[in-house]
Amino acid sequence: MLRASAVCVAVLLLTACTTTQVAVRTPPPDPKTVMPALENRIYELVSEERHKIDPNAKDLSLDSELVGVARSKSADMAEHNYIAHAAPDGQTSASIIMDKDASFQGLLGENIGAEHYWKDYGVDVEEMAHRFVDLWLASKTHRDNLSLAAYDRTGVGAAVNGDTVYVTELFATNLGLPPAPANAGGAPAPAK
Repeated sequence: MLRASAVCVAVLLLTACTTTQVAVRTPPPDPKTVMPALENRIYELVSEERHKIDPNAKDLSLDSELVGVARSKSADMAEHNYIAHAAPDGQTSASIIMDKDASFQGLLGENIGAEHYWKDYGVDVEEMAHRFVDLWLASKTHRDNLSLAAYDRTGVGAAVNGDTVYVTELFATNLGLPPAPANAGGAPAPAK
């Protein structure tokens, strides 16, 4: 009887071993596919934080021109593996904006950052967004930039290269100035 019980236990153990499933981890999504979600989450967090710092701060609206320039700046940093307000060729976000829109006027601010992630796990949008915003809040100049009450427009751009995510957030206000004349390129206005 004891021998029969031992054989039953051995058979049960062998059966259990053959039905055990091995968990296969699916690969994370391509990090480039989550950059728009990261940009949006950073925008939301910065908007929340600026109102915590200054409840009278203007709401930030997303500006398509600023988003395009921020994305271009982040892509350039990712492609050339640097983190600086001026690119190796000397170009800045302000110079990009002026090249695109010579009538741009007002105040422009920029926060940039780079954060590493584990490629095997991908980019966790929520965690990565908090890392960038926390990085900026920990720096007085970046904190002052994102909380300046006069800013009313923003654009966030994110790019990835290797194991690093690069982010640029631009802030702008026209300071209440009237629109620049159509001939802002420097030519004198026609006489009336």
